[in-house]
Amino acid sequence: MTTAKDFLKAHKLTSADLDLKSLTDDFISEMTNGLQGQKGSLMMIPTYISAEGKIAPNQPVVAIDAGGTNFRAVKMWFDEKMNLVTENLQQRKMPAIDEELSNKEFFATLAAYLTEYKDVSEKIGFCFSYAVEIFPNKDGKLLEWSKEVKAPEVIGEMVGKNLLQAMGTPNKQIVLMNDTVSTLLAGQAATAGKKYDTYIGFILGTGTNACYIEQNSNITKTADLDKNSSQIINIESGNFNKAPRTDIDVLFDKSTKLPGRYTFEKMISGGYFGGLCTTILRIAASEGVFCDETRVNLKKIGELTSEEVNKFVCGIDLSTNDLNAALACEEDKEAAAEIINGLIQRAAKLVAGNLGAVILKTGKGKSPDKPVLMTIEGTTFYKLHNFQVMFEGFLQGFFSGENRRFYEIVEVPNSSLIGAGIAAVVN
Repeated sequence: MTTAKDFLKAHKLTSADLDLKSLTDDFISEMTNGLQGQKGSLMMIPTYISAEGKIAPNQPVVAIDAGGTNFRAVKMWFDEKMNLVTENLQQRKMPAIDEELSNKEFFATLAAYLTEYKDVSEKIGFCFSYAVEIFPNKDGKLLEWSKEVKAPEVIGEMVGKNLLQAMGTPNKQIVLMNDTVSTLLAGQAATAGKKYDTYIGFILGTGTNACYIEQNSNITKTADLDKNSSQIINIESGNFNKAPRTDIDVLFDKSTKLPGRYTFEKMISGGYFGGLCTTILRIAASEGVFCDETRVNLKKIGELTSEEVNKFVCGIDLSTNDLNAALACEEDKEAAAEIINGLIQRAAKLVAGNLGAVILKTGKGKSPDKPVLMTIEGTTFYKLHNFQVMFEGFLQGFFSGENRRFYEIVEVPNSSLIGAGIAAVVN
C-alpha cells in the first residue's frame, strides 16, 4: 500500500513544496499590476474609504452584513464616552444560497429583512463580501459572485442603489464595502489607544480576502485621486492565481461552479476545504493509500463539509461523522488524518505568503514600537485544526533576518457589522 506521506509528496501537496519567498514575490507583483491597471489576477479595488475619519458620538446608523451564509443587521452608535452601543441585532439566511433568484427577488428579500430599520437613520453601512467595483459615491457594482451565490442577474448592477430602491428609500446615504474593509476599521477602532504603523484586514472563513491602506500615489489606474492621501484597497486575494496548484487542485477546481476563478480561495477557505479533502481522499484511495473497503465507502459518501473534516481530525463527534464511518480500520483513519493535516499545513503556509506579501507591500512594521495590526476574522482561521499556530510559525520564520517585520493579530467580535457602521459614520 502507498503511505499517506508518499501520496502527499507525489502530488506535491505538502507545505515543503511551497517557497514563501517566491509566493510573496508573485503576490506583490500581482498587487502592483492591479494598482497600475495591468493584466493580473488581483483586482486591487479602490474603496474610496479612508481609515483616518473621526467618529462622531450619538449618531445612529444602520449596519448590515451580507456574506457567507448569513445576513445580519443592527442599529448602532457611539455614546459620549465613545463606547459602542448596539440595538436590535437580527440574523437571517443569505438569499440565493439554496436557489437561484432574479435581481428583483434578491433585493426584495434583502429589503424585507430591513423593514424594521427603515426609520433608524439616513445612513447605512453595508458590508457586502463579494467582488464589487466601488465608485466615488461609495456605492458599488457587483463584478462577480463567489461562495456559490446564485443570483446571476445581480452581476453588473449597483448594489446600494438597487437595495435602496427595493426598500423604497432611494435618498438614503449608503456606504458599500466588503468584510475585510469593515474588519480593518473595526480593529482600528478597538485598538484606538495603541500606536500601529498601519492596518490590515483579513478574512478566512467561508471565503477569503484581504485589504490594506495604500497611498493614492501608487494607485495609478485611477485618475483624479489626491496623491497626498491614502485609502483602503480591497485586494480580492482569493482570486490570486500564481500559487502553485497541483493536479488535484486543478481537478477539484473543475468541479466547482466557477472553474478557473478564485483558485487561491479553493485551496484554503472553509467553503471549499471539505470538498477539496473529499476529492483528495478519493484519489488517495484509488492510488492504494486505503484498503478496498474504505475505497468503496469513500465513493458512496457525499461531499464532506469543512466542519466534518475538521471534527474528524480534532476527534470530535466521531460517532456521527460520515468520514470516520467510511474509514474501515484504524490504519486508514490515521492515514486520512495525516493527509488532511498535511493540507491544513499547506493552507497555513499559503496564507502566510498572502499576508506576508501584504505587510511587505505596505513598507511598514519595521519597528517593534509601531507594528502592523492585522485584524483577522473567520472560523477557518481560528477553528481549523492547529491552523493559526502553523500560520504564525511560517510567518514568524519568514519575518526574520533581512525581512524583519513586526505585527500583531487581533480578533474583534462582529467586526463586519461594527466596521460597516463606522464607515457609515465617518465617510
